Amino acid sequence: MRRAEQARERRNRIIAITASTVILAGVVGGGWYLLDTANEKEKAKAAPIKGEQTRSNLSRNHVQKQVDYPMGPPAGGDHNPVWLNCDAKVYTKEVNDENAVHALEHGAVWVTYDDKATKADVKTLTAQVTRTPYSFLTPYKDQSSPIALTAWGHQLKVDKASDPRVKEFLDKYVQGPQTPEPGAACTGGSMS
Repeated sequence: MRRAEQARERRNRIIAITASTVILAGVVGGGWYLLDTANEKEKAKAAPIKGEQTRSNLSRNHVQKQVDYPMGPPAGGDHNPVWLNCDAKVYTKEVNDENAVHALEHGAVWVTYDDKATKADVKTLTAQVTRTPYSFLTPYKDQSSPIALTAWGHQLKVDKASDPRVKEFLDKYVQGPQTPEPGAACTGGSMS
C-alpha cells in the first residue's frame, strides 16, 4: 500500500512538473510571439508609405503674407496665423495655402484633387473625409497627380481614390507623430 502511495505521489509530481513546464513554455513562447508581432507592427508603422515624399526642417512662422511654397500642395512651412477649418471638412473651391498649412501643423491631412480626378474618385474621397476628423478635402489645380494627400512634412500622390495607400496615409498621419501641435483645434479657424 505504501509503495502504491509512493508511486502515485511520484506520478502526480511528474504530471505537475510536466504540466508546469508546458504552461511555462506556452507563456514564454506566446509572450515572445506577441512581442515580436508588436515590434513588426511598429516597424511597419514607422516605415514610409510606398511612394511617399517627405520634407524636413520646415519653418513654422506665422506670417501675414502670401508664401511661395516649393511644392503644391505645400506640406509645411511658414503659414497664416489662422488655420483652415479641418474637422472632416469638404471644400468645393480652392483654399488659401497658408491657412491650409496651418491646419497641417495641427495634425490634419489635406486631401486634394485636380481636374484629372474622376467624379467617382471625388465622391469616394468626400465620403472618406467626412468620416475622418482632422482631415479636409479641396480641389487643387496645380498638382502633378489627380489626387494628393498631404500631412506636415509628408505627401503621397495617387491616381485613384481606391488606392489602398489613401487609407494607410490617413490612418498614419491624422494626428500622427509628425504633428507639430498635437491636439490643437481644427475648428474655429478660417472657412476658405
